[in-house]
Amino acid sequence: MALDQSFVGRTYPPTAPYEVGREKIREFAEAVGDANPVYTDPEAAKELGHPDVIAPPTFVFAITYKAAGQVVADPQLGLDYSRVVHGDQKFAYSRPVRAGDRLTVTSTIEAIKSLAGNDIVDIRGEVHDEAGEHVVTALTKLVARAAEEA
Repeated sequence: MALDQSFVGRTYPPTAPYEVGREKIREFAEAVGDANPVYTDPEAAKELGHPDVIAPPTFVFAITYKAAGQVVADPQLGLDYSRVVHGDQKFAYSRPVRAGDRLTVTSTIEAIKSLAGNDIVDIRGEVHDEAGEHVVTALTKLVARAAEEA
């Protein structure tokens, strides 16, 4: 069943603040195999003009995808999460994520489409720091696969 187009433009409440820690950044950089010292060495980061270590560009996915869960869990939308796959991801940064940031995410449904029985939902996650400064916009595409015919 196609999702309701009236949900396009719906914005969900901001998430609770997520505090970005040096150790989380280091663990993420190791997990993705990126040995850039700007992710682990505060002095290397400062040499490049950052106040502390910065996070790899895809680090923010963990908090924006969790925030998109508000959309997925909305019972009125009716998205069948058991059929959802991650279709695409894009980030548009105003500045890097830094250790010590306290970030919130506000999710908005950008588009809903139906294609070959699949429901496609585009979610925009606006990430701001504690001062209200924009850090990054994450664009997430979720695809709820069509039910298989019996």
